[in-house]
Amino acid sequence: MRILGITIPDEKQLPFALRTLYGIGHSRAREILNKAKVSLTKKPKELTPDEENAIRKVIEEFKIEGDLKRDVSANVKRLKDIKCYRGVRHIRSLPVRGQRTKSNSRTRRGNTRKTMGTGRRAVEKK
Repeated sequence: MRILGITIPDEKQLPFALRTLYGIGHSRAREILNKAKVSLTKKPKELTPDEENAIRKVIEEFKIEGDLKRDVSANVKRLKDIKCYRGVRHIRSLPVRGQRTKSNSRTRRGNTRKTMGTGRRAVEKK
């Protein structure tokens, strides 16, 4: 089964298989299946063509995949352009939502070691 050019895995149950689409999580997948009146325990390979079309129709109501990614990047670009606090944090590749940076945030900063004591080489033995 393909939706919006993305292949949905056939062996997983539908609530988990639909999560392969960007913008669909746990609650939205269940909401889509309830609106389409499809059982939550079915797998994509067990669907009838009518059920597939019902799921596609419900999914088209939501903003997902390319449109959602475009909106998110536009929002981040707007924050960077107006140079607000969150925008500056994005520009500097630092955590945006108030996390501490002295000891953590290795992922966001690209594992750079900027503080004394971290990344220090072992003292050579004489």
